[in-house]
Amino acid sequence: MTLPVVIIGAGPYGLSTAAHLRARGVSTRVFGSPMVSWREHMPAGMLLKSTPVASNIDAPQPGHTLLDFCRQTGERRYESDWDTIPVETFARYGQWFQERLVPELEQVRVVSVDRRAKGFDLKLDSGEQFTARAVIVATGLSGLARLPAELAAAVPDGPSVSGPVSHSSQHRDLSRFAGKDVVIIGAGQSALESAVLLADAGAASVRVVARRRGAVRFGAAPDGQSPFKPDTPFGRAWSLYAFSYYADAFRHLPAPTRAFLVQRVLGPLGAWWLRERFIGRVQVSEGKRIAGARVDEGRPVLTLADASGTTEGELAADHVLAATGYRVDLAAMDFLGHGLRTRLAAAAGGPRLGPGYRSSVHGLFFTGLPSVASYGPVMRFVCGTEYASPRLARAVEAL
Repeated sequence: MTLPVVIIGAGPYGLSTAAHLRARGVSTRVFGSPMVSWREHMPAGMLLKSTPVASNIDAPQPGHTLLDFCRQTGERRYESDWDTIPVETFARYGQWFQERLVPELEQVRVVSVDRRAKGFDLKLDSGEQFTARAVIVATGLSGLARLPAELAAAVPDGPSVSGPVSHSSQHRDLSRFAGKDVVIIGAGQSALESAVLLADAGAASVRVVARRRGAVRFGAAPDGQSPFKPDTPFGRAWSLYAFSYYADAFRHLPAPTRAFLVQRVLGPLGAWWLRERFIGRVQVSEGKRIAGARVDEGRPVLTLADASGTTEGELAADHVLAATGYRVDLAAMDFLGHGLRTRLAAAAGGPRLGPGYRSSVHGLFFTGLPSVASYGPVMRFVCGTEYASPRLARAVEAL
């Protein structure tokens, strides 16, 4: 009997990889809730930062782009770089993609994966146990939300929607903050768009706190980009062209260089269309870091310091929202057995991957966010499926 290949995760990367393996006739089992991060962990009213052409989930056959979905379902068409895509539309597109190309998706959770001599032993939350010949981890953002240590110390039970401190990934409905004073930590798209959505929801005041001076910035509109540089899903730039279409070369850079580029390239920057909605509605404190935090009678109180570490006073609010992104942490992937995790080689903040997204454990692969440390910043975005999925499928088929 041929053992199946298992994909853990049903977001864009998991679904795209599954579609490519299915097209190659590889026996595959896929586990997860389709597009769950997009449906349940992003605020209502959010718009994607990516353009329509950069928002396609890659498929092995034509007819499955975002525009194809819009045409076939009668939804508004998103075609131009000036179009902004609601997160709800994108989530429906992902579910449509899944129903057409990955209909065998099993909406159960993988609770453990352990390496054995001939493959991997898996256990599901349904109680089923079985063996697979290969495992692909495509769990996306799940379990990887990052909270600054100073904030984490103030909420030993962890961030929560109803508590004094939360992470941006925990919110679907921001209307609960109507009439409240909210402080947002961060300066990326998530922070700036959350600030605008909070203002729209009737928050009494919204303040963004950023570590660096000049951190709150917005990208150029589509007509403000140079026509003399190569086009990419992220705009026109030679560096972005290299990251988008030669991601395999990224693996060969020194680990410190990769870690630096992952942090800086395509880093914190608000979308061009946010500027008008943000300016004049959101207060900004730049060049301030959190030196300490506490909860006083249910209200979070932040101690702020400048770049030199000099304390500059305290800032109290009704709630602190940490829009501080995600960090790949193998320890957080607790469905991978302890012995399996200890055998994984890591570098530059993630599992060290070879050609075809192979990890150091034979038969174990990573794609999407966990592959960023090896394949570069393009793997943080949906359009990275075009590069990753066919290469990963070929590598798995060759096992």
